[in-house]
Amino acid sequence: QEQLEESGGGLVQAGDSLRLSCTASGHTFSTYSFGWFRQAPGKERELVAAIGSSGDGTYYSDFVKDRFTISRDNAKNTVFLQMYSLKPEDTAVYYCGSTRNGRWSTLLSRLARFDYNYRGQGTQVAVSS
Repeated sequence: QEQLEESGGGLVQAGDSLRLSCTASGHTFSTYSFGWFRQAPGKERELVAAIGSSGDGTYYSDFVKDRFTISRDNAKNTVFLQMYSLKPEDTAVYYCGSTRNGRWSTLLSRLARFDYNYRGQGTQVAVSS
């Protein structure tokens, strides 16, 4: 069974950068696709970015495209979300989720529906203006 733990959140100023990490315990990390999600108080959760098991498939939501980069290191069982040019509206709890067994397009659709097998507890990102 996979367990996911996020880290790297914090309080930063607008324009700053942060790198979030999602570390998985378990022996099947490389078979999972991952998504980074966020939820701000009073708002719906949303898929921020996603990456396929081999790293060759990626997705970014329109509101983070060109500012965030998702990557993974299968040797370290870790998925990263590098965030640049942070804005106050990026303030949210960020968490990762994983799923597997299917083509990239199918897995991405699952993640977009928040249909993941595992998820972490999240890490808080706060961006001040």
